[in-house]
Amino acid sequence: MSAVTDQGLPESLPASAGASAAGAGKRPKVVLHIGEPKTGTTFVQQVLWRNRAELSAQGVVLAGHHPQDHYRATQDLQGAPMNPSDPAGSWAGEWQILAGQAKLAPRVAVISHELFSAADEPAVKRAVTSLRPSEVHVVLTVRDMATLLPAEWQETVKHRNAKSYEDWLSDVIDTESNAPDRRRYWFWRVHDTLRILELWSRHVPPERMHLVTAPPRGSDPGLLWRRFATVLGVDPAAADLSRARANASLGLPEIEFLRRMNAALSTEIPDWYYMWRVKEGVAHEALAARPAGERLILPPDRLDWAREYADGLIAGLKGSSYNLVGDLEDLRPAEETKGSVSAGDQSAEAVLDASVAAVAALLLNEYWLEFPDSAPEREEITRSIFADRVVLKVAASPWLKRTVRQLSSRSALIRRLRIMAWRALERPGSGGK
Repeated sequence: MSAVTDQGLPESLPASAGASAAGAGKRPKVVLHIGEPKTGTTFVQQVLWRNRAELSAQGVVLAGHHPQDHYRATQDLQGAPMNPSDPAGSWAGEWQILAGQAKLAPRVAVISHELFSAADEPAVKRAVTSLRPSEVHVVLTVRDMATLLPAEWQETVKHRNAKSYEDWLSDVIDTESNAPDRRRYWFWRVHDTLRILELWSRHVPPERMHLVTAPPRGSDPGLLWRRFATVLGVDPAAADLSRARANASLGLPEIEFLRRMNAALSTEIPDWYYMWRVKEGVAHEALAARPAGERLILPPDRLDWAREYADGLIAGLKGSSYNLVGDLEDLRPAEETKGSVSAGDQSAEAVLDASVAAVAALLLNEYWLEFPDSAPEREEITRSIFADRVVLKVAASPWLKRTVRQLSSRSALIRRLRIMAWRALERPGSGGK
């Protein structure tokens, strides 16, 4: 396994090698960041999108106009069904559009979403094949199990899970991890690191498979970005990290409120509505702003399993030809003594306080929905991404966005026009720069 130091330079190459090779090549380099979830992907994506102009100046462009374009492309690529009531419009054809835009990059294009890690063999093959003749690089960010498991359980609650932390851990560790084909379970589908790498390396040379380790808790927040920037071949200092936010965990009373609400929620409410009204409007905007308090940690009786898993993962990676960016020792769990091993023992008063904040946020969101002129102006992902008048018009109109997406799903011509429009917006001197 080749390695890259935390200073951001490959151990065997001079600092200028990556940039000069990219500049001399005729094919664009497409960096496909596939996850894993809860490994700092939100932070990296925020740095990318909110520093889009600065990265473009270094020859790195983001395919699409909005992070949702990358999510929608994951769903299209993997053939995920769509609820007919979802007002976002069809995602059929969205991967083709994103891939077509990436191939037009002058030097480097980035596509990033953690749900690409869930892709099966046919989807992986389709992704890589459709990006050719570009030079495809795959980036997988990985985290130690002791900090990953509490974060993932909390994320499942924000996706409508009503199962307790203890029961969820039992499912993931005791049952699913021992299954002959554990990737049929969602957690292992996106976190079976060796299997994910093996699937993608069937279609991408191992030297273009980049494993980025998430730094351990307490590290410099910018270290993960510096590691990721190494793969892009850019100066990490050009990005303003203060524009990015981490995908912060909720406090334990807040997550326990959500879990109980999930158990009581009617099944008539579709998942797309839950994602916008509860996950985004309540969890991310209202509850995440409250003091987090005590942190959820892995119970001590689960630490031996996490360490044994790390031993196997590190041994498998040491024998590989993948490009390591970081340190495999980052994947070894550290014992944590400060924190709670359960979220279900919160006081009734603390959970009540969280529920009051949630109801207040829901009412405010509903008011803004009914009277949109009263809603405050929200800063977009970057100040320049929607500078073009056409993109601004489409972004401001849900009806127009849905119409464009519906037409794209049915017409190859519309898909080609969207690819051409992206190229025009990304040219030097345009609003996308």
